Amino acid sequence: MSNIPVRPATLKELQNTGWKSRSVKEEIRQNFLKLLQAGSDLFPGIIGYENTVLPEINIALLAGHDILFLGEKGQAKSRLMRSLIQFLDEELPYLDIPGSPVHEDPYQPITKAGKELVASKPPEEIPIRWWPRSERYAERLAPGTKFADIIGEIDPAKLAMGTSMSTEDALHFGLIPRMHRGIFAMNEIPELDELIQVGLFNILEERDVQIRGYPIQFDLDLMILFSANPATYNRSGKVIPQLKDRIGSLIQTHYPIERSLGIEITEQEAELDLGGDFPVLVPYFMKEIIEQISICARKSKFVDHQSGVSARLSIANYRTMVSSARHRGVRLEEKPAVPRISDLGHLGTSSLGKLELDMMGSNQMSEKQVLEAIIIEAIGTVFDEYVDKHGLDEIADVFSKGVKIEVGDTLPSSHYAERLKRVPKAWDKAFEVNAGENEGIRASCLEFVLAGLHATDRISRSTKHGRIVYEVR
Repeated sequence: MSNIPVRPATLKELQNTGWKSRSVKEEIRQNFLKLLQAGSDLFPGIIGYENTVLPEINIALLAGHDILFLGEKGQAKSRLMRSLIQFLDEELPYLDIPGSPVHEDPYQPITKAGKELVASKPPEEIPIRWWPRSERYAERLAPGTKFADIIGEIDPAKLAMGTSMSTEDALHFGLIPRMHRGIFAMNEIPELDELIQVGLFNILEERDVQIRGYPIQFDLDLMILFSANPATYNRSGKVIPQLKDRIGSLIQTHYPIERSLGIEITEQEAELDLGGDFPVLVPYFMKEIIEQISICARKSKFVDHQSGVSARLSIANYRTMVSSARHRGVRLEEKPAVPRISDLGHLGTSSLGKLELDMMGSNQMSEKQVLEAIIIEAIGTVFDEYVDKHGLDEIADVFSKGVKIEVGDTLPSSHYAERLKRVPKAWDKAFEVNAGENEGIRASCLEFVLAGLHATDRISRSTKHGRIVYEVR
């Protein structure tokens, strides 16, 4: 990275510092190696990819490759692409040419204006400016993108002013030429028009630009990144073979391999303050259920597997659950507020629209019905794990003797305490919370057990006036 203490303002001052030109990929490689050697966190905030995706990215950077991130939605593809900015120099010198959209290398200009400036003036009269790393990255979503957006177009205004169409001055440059000496990322590449794909192929192959048949022999210097969904990328005809062949590295992303990693990602990305004047305490089994809902959705025959289920589903559902609990806590003056299964009744607001149904598998089920079935399955999965691990027979026995309990997200925790005079000792061991001392936690544990017994077909459930009643059949 740049070690120049004082930024030179002219080409002569820059030359005196000993600064040397290097390509973007060489710049990234050298800065990456320094951070790697120093033991720095190379990809802060990226969880679950330490042994899979990140090593592949490291090797691709060292190899100087353009990279395709292939994965379903919500697998941090865009975040990974944006994270590569950190391997650029903090600032980069460029020729200060009024009106020029290209940040020219002071030693190796590529445009007519840049070459003329360097040839016509002495170094001490050539002004230098500095380009921060945050501005050296541009990203574009493929749907709706036109050739002029990323490659360029003939500028009619310049033609009207008398500029010849056969000259470089008549061109309006798109994002890629403007990102000369930077990073350009294209999301969802299979959705690009074939003409634009040909233009990208030409840039990857020759690093030059051709606009309406006018070839500009620019020695473009940039790293190009792509993202795509496997279902569309692998579909014949969506991406031209020549473009696929020239992408240096294909890196496959994935959803969290373990549920605990998914929980960690959700908590990090949700960015919720659970303290303050209205604190919320979230039992771990509730976090497990939120993440298990996404896991079950990804496996559900009712959900389109090609579309995928984003990690954003877990994040949005977690926020909804916590907000529902906090809403109750404020209204009923309960501190801390503790999320319950009944709070999951509001997940439709954060889930509907994020699940794309498989019209063959859903058998005309509505999205709301599919979501409800997935939630029940998730509760049953987590509950069975607790039964296997801790043995909840003592707890289940309490609810197998004719007990009838009404629950709801608006009921005070004391309502549950009245129904359950004796707290089974197994509760504290199983749930790793002190259910004997906190009515809010006891209410959450109680609802989890009831919902788990229902999900595993041990007791019945009925809904009336927005309240849920569990009872032995």
